[in-house]
Amino acid sequence: MGLQETKIESLPFVTAELNYLAPIDGKPRTYAFDPPPGEPKSTSLPEPHQVPVFDARLIAQNFSLDREGFALVRHPTQVKDFYNDEEIRSVYYPAVEAFLRATLKADRVVIFDHTVRKRVEGAPDIRGGGPRQPATRVHVDQTIASGANRVREHLPDEAEELLKGRVQVINLWRPIRGPLRDSPLAMADGTTVEPEDLVASDLIYPNRRGETYSVKYNPNHRWFYFPEMTPDEALLLKCYDSATDGRTRFGPHTAFADPTTPADAAPRESIEVRTLVFHRQ
Repeated sequence: MGLQETKIESLPFVTAELNYLAPIDGKPRTYAFDPPPGEPKSTSLPEPHQVPVFDARLIAQNFSLDREGFALVRHPTQVKDFYNDEEIRSVYYPAVEAFLRATLKADRVVIFDHTVRKRVEGAPDIRGGGPRQPATRVHVDQTIASGANRVREHLPDEAEELLKGRVQVINLWRPIRGPLRDSPLAMADGTTVEPEDLVASDLIYPNRRGETYSVKYNPNHRWFYFPEMTPDEALLLKCYDSATDGRTRFGPHTAFADPTTPADAAPRESIEVRTLVFHRQ
């Protein structure tokens, strides 16, 4: 049974503030380092909206990566220390690669990076300054252009051949400690997102320029979360899909402040692994 046969309005929900993109002249841009003198760190200004975020626990099995753009999976891990980069690469990477290859029936999976996050009250989100902060704006990690460019960047010798098949960028996101009650992740149902809701935005690094989607508010967007996720659970998030046959290609998501979070809840700790997923078609 898909979501279309489910009475969404009967699910429990919280009303949360999600930060969409405020109207802007020109292409939004954000510097991933200290900007040049006189330049703002970002021209992407938030436009907060109060929206219902539905508790998807009761219908978890109904979500499809190809339809809604996200899915909850069970994925126990042998990793002892998620802050140990060597252990992440030697233990976690191979396990994630094998899991995604089997789960998504892929011909090949290539992990290109990961991010560990730990929320610190009032701390800025600084790249290269230790654990990152949760991302509190509605976004998609890749765009039509940058999704394909990831293949060219990480597999330059094979890129043109690989791009003849189907390519996805899939993130595997999980809490490091749980049950997670602080700053959970909200995912938009991709079937409620229109192409014009997605605004290509530059992410400027010292040596390169990436591109992500910021997201304009649309009252038709439908949002879900999985409360109290445990470290044995993970979310698959679709950030790019080269297929143009009607599947969801981009899945907007964001961390949000859950108004039901207990005051003494442990700060969110999480890890996301970013992967290229290849199908020969």
